[in-house]
Amino acid sequence: MAMAALLLLVPLFFVGAVLVLHAARRVNKKAGLQPYPLLGHLPQFVANRHRILDWMTEVLASQPGCTLVLRRPGVQGVVTANPANVEHILRASFDNFPKGPRFGSILHDFLGRGIFNADGEAWRTQRKAASYEFNTRSLRLFVAQSVHSELHGRLLPLLRRAVSSGQSIDIQDTLERYAFDNICRVAFDHDPRQLPDGDEGGGGNGASPDADSGRFADAFRDAANISAGRFRYAVPGFWRVKKAFNLGSERRLRESIAMVHGYADRIIRSRREEISMGCEKHDLLSRFMVSQSDSYTETALRDVVISFLLAGRETTSSALTWFFWLLSSHPDVERRIRDEVAAVRARRAQGDLDNAGFDLDELREMHYVHAAITESMRLYPPVPFNTLDAQVADVLPDGTAVGAGWFVAHNSYAMGRMESVWGADAREYRPERWLDLAEGTFRPESPFRYVAFHAGPRICLGKEMAYIQMKSIVSCVLEEFELEVNGEYRPRQVASLTLRMADGLPVRVKARGH
Repeated sequence: MAMAALLLLVPLFFVGAVLVLHAARRVNKKAGLQPYPLLGHLPQFVANRHRILDWMTEVLASQPGCTLVLRRPGVQGVVTANPANVEHILRASFDNFPKGPRFGSILHDFLGRGIFNADGEAWRTQRKAASYEFNTRSLRLFVAQSVHSELHGRLLPLLRRAVSSGQSIDIQDTLERYAFDNICRVAFDHDPRQLPDGDEGGGGNGASPDADSGRFADAFRDAANISAGRFRYAVPGFWRVKKAFNLGSERRLRESIAMVHGYADRIIRSRREEISMGCEKHDLLSRFMVSQSDSYTETALRDVVISFLLAGRETTSSALTWFFWLLSSHPDVERRIRDEVAAVRARRAQGDLDNAGFDLDELREMHYVHAAITESMRLYPPVPFNTLDAQVADVLPDGTAVGAGWFVAHNSYAMGRMESVWGADAREYRPERWLDLAEGTFRPESPFRYVAFHAGPRICLGKEMAYIQMKSIVSCVLEEFELEVNGEYRPRQVASLTLRMADGLPVRVKARGH
């Protein structure tokens, strides 16, 4: 019976694909917003799939209110880059726009009912517990110590070896390995050793993790990438057919998730034993176990931890990769960053001048560094778009009608390029737009204009910790090194769960002054 269904679906899918591709070849990639009968905007979507974010930016910029009603077979919804609409969706009518069953089902196999995939009471319970933990000084100190240890024990020594060898490295891959090591320490005090220790050769980007840790890291990356791929099917939901028959990417996803879940379950069981023996730990998993011991099953704990691993691995590495690429063509910004870092170090007591790194108070003094990173994320947000579901029909502030059951997406990549939001220089990289010119201090914007850390009740709890990590890396790397990027290199975007460079970012590392 199942085979008969598959044999029926395959020719139907083939015929549909031929029709879509035929229509896509006739699409004017700069225009052509009129939906096709039955196919909706699918031909335009397919014709521009290799440049989907830039295409959506062009489309939204051409629409009244920077908002588009988008139609594809089986899917209808609204995409917006209008701050008033975003505030309505994320704050004013928050309860009407949950993640919804479509988003939840796509990521459920990987994230379960973790905080980033949950709605309603399940989300509120996790959010309350996580909010308390993220606001404790002890966790902030634990994060700062983990960042310092990984930065000075692994990342900087790796860059020094790259200077000595003269070989180029992929800084995106390096930062992803760094971020994964760091978030594993913070989330459950485990070290997968994706970057080698300072005294290990490790050559290039390679590390020397134990076999299980290496398989866990590889499986986690594959599970995240394949799960994200479910959003990009031209025919929504076709992944379900592949999953039902255990085919292709869905078979790899099943295997990767089994590896990730099994590894996390072993750590959770081991941690329960450690806590029962009186061992004190400061990581997120241990904190949840101690404070929520009666309300979290092992499966629920695993979902919480995997959600935080995903957020910590994907976001800061994406932000910093695009930051270093932008910096390579803005030497004036690089100079001002180095001047500020040098000034902060010079204010230390004489005996502390040579101490490695910077403490939390010193990082807070780096207003221009903060502005430069923030401006980079305005143009290249780690999470370039976010999708929600409308529970009941609604009308957005710009007058766009939304039907019940429609998806509603805000596109922060497009919003960062809207002249109606940021002015005529919206596409320029200009950190000064974030500074109070009289005081030289950082001046935040409305989170509904700048949605890099989400906004409203779901605003990112790890925002401060992300800045601690990013400012630590930027200040220490630029104080000691120059990262040289080929001026002709133009990265190709690939939207996984975050915005990544398809071919990485090759850089040559040079010591300052050489």
